[in-house]
Amino acid sequence: MPDYDGTITLSIPVKDLDASMAWFTGKLGFEELFRAPEAGWAEVGTPAEGVSIGLNQDGDALGPGTTPVFGVRDVDAARSELEAKGVSFEGDTVEIPGMVRLATFTDPDRNRYMLAQSLA
Repeated sequence: MPDYDGTITLSIPVKDLDASMAWFTGKLGFEELFRAPEAGWAEVGTPAEGVSIGLNQDGDALGPGTTPVFGVRDVDAARSELEAKGVSFEGDTVEIPGMVRLATFTDPDRNRYMLAQSLA
């Protein structure tokens, strides 16, 4: 089993990062964890320990659905282990320097998930 770090981020597509952040913090009372507008990403903490919501401002990705993002200690090792078990990944592992390394995979129904290794 991959070396999960006990966190999960539910990534949701948004049109306006600032407006979405204001809604989650102002209306729901969630805590702003960080904001990286240059990467089109912000994150809020939820009342559930280890669970956060990632706000992904990506015009190409807008639509229904949520992408669960599982925190791992080593994304390369986790990806290799899952690929050896026949899990299908979409493209290469992506790195946002100084922030995170991400690997996207799908289940048999083509639902998307990600592995994320924090670089912070």
